Amino acid sequence: MIDLRDMQLLVALAQHRHFARAAEACGISQPAFSGRIRNMEADFGVPLVQRGNRFLGLTREGEVALRWSRKMLADAEGLRQEIAALKGTLTGRLSIGTVPTALTFVAQIPAALRTLHPELTLEIISASSTAIRRGLEDFSLDAGITYVDGDDLPGFRSIALYDETYMLLVPAAMAPRTNGTATWAEAATLPLCLLTSDMNNRRIIDTVFAEVGAAPKPVMETNAFTAAFAQVASGAAATIAPAKLADSLPIGTDTVRLALTDPVASRTIGLLTTDRDPTPPAVQAMTTTAMAIAKRDSTEIAH
Repeated sequence: MIDLRDMQLLVALAQHRHFARAAEACGISQPAFSGRIRNMEADFGVPLVQRGNRFLGLTREGEVALRWSRKMLADAEGLRQEIAALKGTLTGRLSIGTVPTALTFVAQIPAALRTLHPELTLEIISASSTAIRRGLEDFSLDAGITYVDGDDLPGFRSIALYDETYMLLVPAAMAPRTNGTATWAEAATLPLCLLTSDMNNRRIIDTVFAEVGAAPKPVMETNAFTAAFAQVASGAAATIAPAKLADSLPIGTDTVRLALTDPVASRTIGLLTTDRDPTPPAVQAMTTTAMAIAKRDSTEIAH
């Protein structure tokens, strides 16, 4: 019968995709590591790993075992956290996936959470909305900050945090004006650097452009806003960014920031977690913290 340690080894192998590195990460010798994986396969009566001269991946049965292993390890970690919380200390590791457009918001969570729970460690991973949902489903992520508006999400819990609106960041030399607003139709005429089409933010932008009958021709695509901002700073292209992210940038005099109108588009960014009962204490603590930050931000904007 497999135990939690066997499950940890299988998860490590899937993560590192290399027997020696996975064994080192787990603190055991490679022969011992390989032996326990083979014992798991013997217990199930099927191969879990595709083997060749190197690790080739998991078999179909191995993927099933991996999914259940992650779930049971997550439940065991939740149990450990709850017992520790009863003794007055919340410890553990929390993995949060976030869409790139929400990084500015998510960056506020670690310090606020550490104030209340200094022994809780956070890992923040930038990912697409699809990858975040996949990570929640296979328990490689504990929570996600992603787009949640208008979606039917069976198996998930979602809490709205804030509305994402959009701004045009454009080199001063090509800006339609130096302050105020710009229309989406005006933005479409500019050389644009946008996120790649697999990112939800790009699909939102393309939808708005289509609504106004505009067909922009991006001169560059990237999966990182830092590259888009570099294009703006160099004077080579404009970009469209969430207002919250744009407001956090140290904009120089050579860059103009214009709120996009006609229409004023918005999408809801929220906290997404799996529908689990009981909810792990670390996830509960992070949820409370994220909601408090969102409330504080909205109050500051109102004033």
